[in-house]
Amino acid sequence: MGEPSTNITLPPIRLPPGPMPPFYPWQRGWGKGGTPLNSFPKTPAQACPVRILSYKEESYHSVSRSGHCAALLPTPGPRPGHQLLLVGGCSSAEPEVAGHWSYGRIKEEPSVAPRLTEQLAKLVSSGQGSPQGPRGLRHQSCSVVGPFAVLFGGETLTRARDTVCNDLYVCDARTAPPLWFHFPCADRALKRVGHRTCLWNDQLYLVGGFGEDGRTASPQVCTLDLFI
Repeated sequence: MGEPSTNITLPPIRLPPGPMPPFYPWQRGWGKGGTPLNSFPKTPAQACPVRILSYKEESYHSVSRSGHCAALLPTPGPRPGHQLLLVGGCSSAEPEVAGHWSYGRIKEEPSVAPRLTEQLAKLVSSGQGSPQGPRGLRHQSCSVVGPFAVLFGGETLTRARDTVCNDLYVCDARTAPPLWFHFPCADRALKRVGHRTCLWNDQLYLVGGFGEDGRTASPQVCTLDLFI
């Protein structure tokens, strides 16, 4: 003889009248008597009732860019304001000024890097660099050091082979318009794309990114040395 069977009867699920509310991943289900729980969202707005942030579109439209960078630099003069420069990500070599702010409109605490700022000032006046901006460059790094924007590496759009770069570009915002200087690097091991530079303790650190082949991640952490 087999074992006696046990009959289990489940009570029917009671659904509230009307259409089902939209399903969200965090919904809890139904309350007692088929009433939706108070925390059950009924609309997308109720799913996120607190407005945390939003972006407001400006009237200014820039050139279409991809893989570009932006630098907030001081404007020259006795009462310096600020200007936002967009660099790279398209075929143009000229930086694009996306915004101007007059004196006192932006409050900032600039990074203190007196030694590196002095070195960059000597570098751009040494005559070693060519007056050239980053044409057709993307995924480069960008750091602001005083009145200078320092760009390094990236991927060039101007050639089909050997596209990963190790060039240094310095933008001097002490003049209007800003002046660009290009300093090539002979060390192919420093070719980088998708990396970052970080200013800390009067040093510019190079971190991460991909190497010369554009596929091998670089584990190195380097600091910028300028031979003037």
